[in-house]
Amino acid sequence: MTERISLSLTGVPETLFIPLYHRAQESQRPDAMLKDDTAVEILHKLDFDFSRLKLQKHDIVALILRVREFDRFARDFLATRPDGVIVHIGCGLDTRFERVDNGRVEWFDLDLPEVIDLRRQLIGDEGGRYHLISCSVLDPAWIEKVNALKLRPFLFIAEGVLPYFEEEQVKWLVKILQSTFPGADMVFDAHTPWVIWGDNLQLKFSKISARLRFGLKHGRDVETWSPGIRILEEWHYYGTDEPRVRPFRFMYTISFIRNSTGIFHYQLGTLP
Repeated sequence: MTERISLSLTGVPETLFIPLYHRAQESQRPDAMLKDDTAVEILHKLDFDFSRLKLQKHDIVALILRVREFDRFARDFLATRPDGVIVHIGCGLDTRFERVDNGRVEWFDLDLPEVIDLRRQLIGDEGGRYHLISCSVLDPAWIEKVNALKLRPFLFIAEGVLPYFEEEQVKWLVKILQSTFPGADMVFDAHTPWVIWGDNLQLKFSKISARLRFGLKHGRDVETWSPGIRILEEWHYYGTDEPRVRPFRFMYTISFIRNSTGIFHYQLGTLP
């Protein structure tokens, strides 16, 4: 019997096990909205108490839809810019590159050193058009690693990561990406402040020390951070026609819940 890998991640890196666990659980459902066989394989390799990461039913559906929509944003980008570059900020143990690879994209998975080390151990190393960056997104050194490709179209995606930062840190990141890669696309998820309060309770009950900090009341608020930032699309969970959302559709009728959490797609200025 193969010995399982013990883990010592704490703080924000530990939160990667929440989507990993639920992607694996979802993949084994007969009505799965998403298939991630790698997540199932990883789960069997880890010595970790995943039972404490269980979410409420509507939160599980929202999490899986979030993964699926981020895949959709990446595919849409590559449909019109097949030679583009995608940087996945806070990649965790996700395998989005394998799910959306069009055979031409240049892909960078970026996360903290301890997370990238775990990726190499569980998933594999970089090669070809696929690259790993072992660095905090708040350390501008990582930008130099992708800057050589700046003449190509860029998409920066950040799933489930920016809410853990302070607002000023998020603003800094968005503005430095805009100045370095003018015209780039950026997609990230965000919650209103009251959702952050509720999610922090969930993290506390799950015995995870990380806490959410950055909230966004309206998607257009980001346009005020810097001239030239423009929102292209926003997507909210309870507005979808997905069958497994229907039991929770009543939430869509409550104004302060309807747009309380979503995914936002921006263009960071215009090409020079």
